Amino acid sequence: MQILLHNLTAATMSLDGPYGLIEDAAIFIEDGKIAWVGHQMDAPKNSAEPIDLEGRTVTPALIDCHTHLIYGGNRAKEFEMRLLGASYEEIARAGGGINSTVSATRNANEDELVALALPRLDALLAEGVSTIEIKSGYGLSLESELSMLRAARRLATLRPVRIKTSFLAAHAVPKEYIDRADAYIDEVCIPALAAAHEEGLVDAVDGFCEGIAFNTAQISRVFDAAHNLGLPVKLHAEQLSHMGGTQLASSRGALSADHLEYATEEDAKAMAESGTVATILPGAYYTLRETKQPPIQAFRTHGVDMAVATDANPGSSPMCSLLLAKNMACTMFKMTPEETLRGATINAARALGLTDCGTLTKGNRADLAIWNISHPSELAYRIGFNPLHSRVFNGKHIL
Repeated sequence: MQILLHNLTAATMSLDGPYGLIEDAAIFIEDGKIAWVGHQMDAPKNSAEPIDLEGRTVTPALIDCHTHLIYGGNRAKEFEMRLLGASYEEIARAGGGINSTVSATRNANEDELVALALPRLDALLAEGVSTIEIKSGYGLSLESELSMLRAARRLATLRPVRIKTSFLAAHAVPKEYIDRADAYIDEVCIPALAAAHEEGLVDAVDGFCEGIAFNTAQISRVFDAAHNLGLPVKLHAEQLSHMGGTQLASSRGALSADHLEYATEEDAKAMAESGTVATILPGAYYTLRETKQPPIQAFRTHGVDMAVATDANPGSSPMCSLLLAKNMACTMFKMTPEETLRGATINAARALGLTDCGTLTKGNRADLAIWNISHPSELAYRIGFNPLHSRVFNGKHIL
């Protein structure tokens, strides 16, 4: 299949100038890949029927590199509790928080989990997203974790989307293992990881390093198991306190460390040395009404790549809009619109260990977003407005 898109502005997200912008551009797509991109006067001669984009702007399709899209139930009641003064930690220690979603997820079968996730997935696709990371971590038993991962894999058979899965059984200590976190790691988490890997359900291994979850020693054992299986790691780190998770993630060459509100400049230096991406999650910061901001300037100073993601989940970030996450990152954290677009394209790809997407580059997958905008800064500017015209997924034009 061949497609020639022309009469467009291409935000290639290369390093050649702001946004890698090419005016009066064309993109030639062949066999699901970008075969050429440049000024339309230089477009290669071919037999493809041209598609006139009427001056629209084309970016790489967006990538949501941190979501918890598979789960049962919702936590609207806890949202109300927080507004009445309860903290995230207080809700969790009272048996709410993650564990309330665990009960609802365990009570849902795989078909139900898929059905519940599809509207959330559709909301992201409608905003130009074509690659989505989905974590387990609400089952916290061997079979429930596998069910979540199977449901995540099935979504890619039902929609034009690329799904990458992260095994997150080290997300919380379930009720049956209260005060026995080490036993949970040994008896459930690591065996479930081995079973999920055997079934081909895992692309990366994640954990939650926090006082209400697991310490660095416990996460290290999970990372050891991941290493033995040849799986990359990532980590929820420094969200609510400084536990040393970022240093651990960096020392293990993690793909990303995520949240990072309590990260320090020393953490930023370690991430720069290891190439670990800083995934910024403004939805959780906003929902939890946090005041401690991630050290954006330190990440800039030390050259740490920053991704931006929704953290779509039922408790701390019930958000399914990557465009809104971009706006929040600009407004609350003073990231630039270009930083947030890089954060939702090339840097999000790096946070998932992907090298074939995130830029409009010859040889990359032809996953594109076509926008009714005159400049890519508009994607971070508006609130509650979706300017998507259409998507190209794997070389196929999807209206």
